[in-house]
Amino acid sequence: MITVTSDSFRLAEAFVISRGARTEARVLTVRITRGGWTGWGECVPYARYGETLASVTDQIAALSPDVTRAELARALAPGAARNAVDCALWDLAAKSAGRPVWELAGLCAPLPVITAFTLSLDAPEAMRAAAARHAHRPLLKIKLGTPEDMPRLEAVRRGAPKARIIVDANEGWSPGIYADLAPHLVRLGVELVEQPLLAGADEMLAEIARPLPVCADESCHDRSSLPGLRGKYDMVNIKLDKTGGLTEALALKAEAEAQGLGVMVGCMVGSSLAMAPAVLLAQGASIVDLDGPLLLAEDRATPLDYDAAGVHPPRPELWG
Repeated sequence: MITVTSDSFRLAEAFVISRGARTEARVLTVRITRGGWTGWGECVPYARYGETLASVTDQIAALSPDVTRAELARALAPGAARNAVDCALWDLAAKSAGRPVWELAGLCAPLPVITAFTLSLDAPEAMRAAAARHAHRPLLKIKLGTPEDMPRLEAVRRGAPKARIIVDANEGWSPGIYADLAPHLVRLGVELVEQPLLAGADEMLAEIARPLPVCADESCHDRSSLPGLRGKYDMVNIKLDKTGGLTEALALKAEAEAQGLGVMVGCMVGSSLAMAPAVLLAQGASIVDLDGPLLLAEDRATPLDYDAAGVHPPRPELWG
């Protein structure tokens, strides 16, 4: 039996990117019950990819209750629906076998990983204050993506002079804006820029200088995306809601690394259940951005643990 429920988690504060703002994380929770065991997974339908809570629910409802991971990959395209079901199937397999997912998948035992903490788009002074509040964190991710981003960058660096910084433009810059900003990103110690140009209109990245690593997010979904990234990007941001679950995400990670691309593991804004499988994926990644639960005012009953060592692998009560 496969069931789908819609859940909402309040955010600690409004989360703003160049495409809009939100005050809650709206997710779908999938439960698959077989043989007395129940596995579960979470997805975050994303409007940028044409997904809604209703459309993703309909996709999942159309599946056979006995679907396997292999059948799932043929039945659904990469995306949120496939992700929640794939992760629920992994959790179900772990519970029924009495063995952790990392072992079933042939992975090494996971360890805590340092994660970025995201500062959402705001006025420069507000972003400076937010950076100062979180200056103790080892890695800050700054949401940008407007023509007026230089004051924001300068303000964040003033607020957190010692923190490592990466930036995410969410497709918000033109080639000219990015070319103008790039030297300043380097000057301010930014280590990576994520998706500066619109996916599908990013050819200019192959022609202009890339003085710091450029990471594909909206331009990279699964392994079929990789040929289109050649010569334009240095890294890929792997998110389970894009790949369609842990199964394809692990395959994408291996293929990207084989092609010489760096790996970042990211997330949508969801609960600890959405992050749990990604912690396995994040082992050995160059950059980890699994801060969704840190942005919430409420979470699952058994949340992930975050401390100075980073985000810890999930406890069995949560997932895997």
